[in-house]
Amino acid sequence: MITELAVERVEFTCGHCWTRWSADYDVQHYQDDRGADWEYFSRDGVPVASPYTPEGAPACPLCGRHWVGRLRARRPVPVPGGDGRAPRSPVTDTAGHRPERRTAPLLGAAAHEQPGSTAAPAAGPSPARP
Repeated sequence: MITELAVERVEFTCGHCWTRWSADYDVQHYQDDRGADWEYFSRDGVPVASPYTPEGAPACPLCGRHWVGRLRARRPVPVPGGDGRAPRSPVTDTAGHRPERRTAPLLGAAAHEQPGSTAAPAAGPSPARP
């Protein structure tokens, strides 16, 4: 059962060349049938290891070395179902319901202002859609 959903902005600082960058990760907290808690991370819809571990640390965009990230900010996402008091709308026509969401550009994990940058983020290529 999913117990929590969130978007976490993780900041990285390379200890070799001191480049700073950040990326957004989707995080799912999950409790299995035995009561054990698990954490699942994804970036641009692709499952990845935790950016807080050496195995999941991305390569520095400048020198290629890997450095563990630190949490910069997070935004919880309400878990579906809730307590029934949240506003909701029925979807009666799944094919015709807000069709623009199927073609809207995806927000990339790095599509935000980077630390130390004053320029707007580069648009970059959109991730592939399923």
